[in-house]
Amino acid sequence: MAGAPDDSDAQLHPSGRTQFGDYQADGVMSCAKKQRIPPRELAAKVLEHLDLTGIARKVEIAGQGFINIFLDEQWISQKIEEIFIGPKLGLTPVTPERIVIDYSSPNVAKEMHVGHLRSTIIGDAMARTLSFLGHHVIRANHIGDWGTQFGMLIAYLEKIQHHHDLEMALSDLENIYREAKKHYDADEIFAQRARDYVVKLQSGDPYCREIWQKLVDITMTQNHLSYERLKVTLTPEDMMGESLYNDMLPNIVEDLIAKGVAVKDQGSMLVFLEGYQNKMGKPMGVVIQKKDKGYLYVTTDIACVKYRCEILKADRILYYIDSRQNQHLAQVWAIARLAGYVPESVALEHHMFGMMLGKDGKPFKTRTGGTVKLSDLLDEAVERAGKLIREKNPDLNEADFNNLIQSVAIGAVKYADLSKNRTTNYIFDWDRMLSFEGNTAPYIQYAYSRVTSLFKKSGLDEKKIISPVLIQEEKERSLAIRLLQFEEMISTMARDGTPHLMCSYLYDLATQFSTFYESCPMLNAKNKQIRQSRLKLAWLTAKTLKLGLENLGIETVERM
Repeated sequence: MAGAPDDSDAQLHPSGRTQFGDYQADGVMSCAKKQRIPPRELAAKVLEHLDLTGIARKVEIAGQGFINIFLDEQWISQKIEEIFIGPKLGLTPVTPERIVIDYSSPNVAKEMHVGHLRSTIIGDAMARTLSFLGHHVIRANHIGDWGTQFGMLIAYLEKIQHHHDLEMALSDLENIYREAKKHYDADEIFAQRARDYVVKLQSGDPYCREIWQKLVDITMTQNHLSYERLKVTLTPEDMMGESLYNDMLPNIVEDLIAKGVAVKDQGSMLVFLEGYQNKMGKPMGVVIQKKDKGYLYVTTDIACVKYRCEILKADRILYYIDSRQNQHLAQVWAIARLAGYVPESVALEHHMFGMMLGKDGKPFKTRTGGTVKLSDLLDEAVERAGKLIREKNPDLNEADFNNLIQSVAIGAVKYADLSKNRTTNYIFDWDRMLSFEGNTAPYIQYAYSRVTSLFKKSGLDEKKIISPVLIQEEKERSLAIRLLQFEEMISTMARDGTPHLMCSYLYDLATQFSTFYESCPMLNAKNKQIRQSRLKLAWLTAKTLKLGLENLGIETVERM
């Protein structure tokens, strides 16, 4: 469009009301203002050059200069046929990129809690989606497996003479960590011993490394049980903890000094970045090495992004870390780009997210005020889902019942989070997330099971549905157009890291199918051609719901 930058997004979106067409272009007004001409005049010029022959049956100018586009029914039918027979619902192949996704990132010696949920499931939904589209995705579980806490743990295990026998549960290890921290804060002799062990660990001392590795193994063995319950695709091979970059740190500091990026200031090594000031209004220095030669998280994260760019050959790097880390990441990336570690061609994206809150609007806690463990949250979800499902399906056998409650419970917890805009906080509500009404996983899972039940009754599978789609009723038309919009939605999600838009799409699709189901008879349609046409739309609805949920990491069920 005239007056728009070459890289601007198309100002075209689905219409909110049918009287305004199927799509509406509203970018004319802003362009007309820049060119100082009446919007309707510019809209008329756009229409002179707009050729939608065979795609739209009508294009009109409305209001001050909106362009309304009404799709042609024959074109809709043709596109439905293409996604019916095509792989991946007819999605356009992408140019593959190497994409590193940083998500989950639990700490060693601590159980995962609800604070890890958003990073874990949003990051995994993106990893699934980008892989599905054809990108080479590298999952990076940046675990906290390095630092002072390990000196504390080794010193305390030695103190209680438990350093030779490390067969324990993660909950036991967490208790030991708490006791070690108390000793570290209260006993200077113990604290010095802990610091000495940190130095030995970082220097590669075999005794310290052996204990450290066992602590990591205990933690991650338990965490991977939670990943399996959540249907998260992270594996032990995806662990890329802080320790991975330890050997890189001395060279990075030396290199930053040699390039003039870092300078010495009162014994520490700092980088002064434009745009960052301290409380006095002076340039704020980012410390990369302390006076005692110790390194900081910022140093490790510089090494981390350098590794992902130079070793993993990333084209795009996504971080699923909460919003409080935004300035930290911005500083790390600025230093990495100044040093030439990351060229401008490599995208660095912080897909930040808000917090999970209780109904009181405060961070979600237990009744006693403690942090909610992730395993306890999932246990409660299963218990609550079990009661609901047993009420609805009293005759369900035990094996099917257990499988169903796992799919419904875990799906409900994940969807409740994924369906909220990740940039905002959200209220955790058990009753809402397990409801079979509204924008919830059970509602969409039920819609899917409704279609599978329909096909069982019909005795047909998709290979026997050979008649073309006929668009005669408005409900058929609305459903067909919504099915065609799956590619738009998944492409937007892949670009912006916005699974809540996919959730909204699936909910709307399930709702439109319900209306279609009530208004357009299928098995009792007046002739075979209409029956097969409508069954084709139903089958595509089920396939789209299943594919959409799978990309969110949520299972579908045949019966609810």
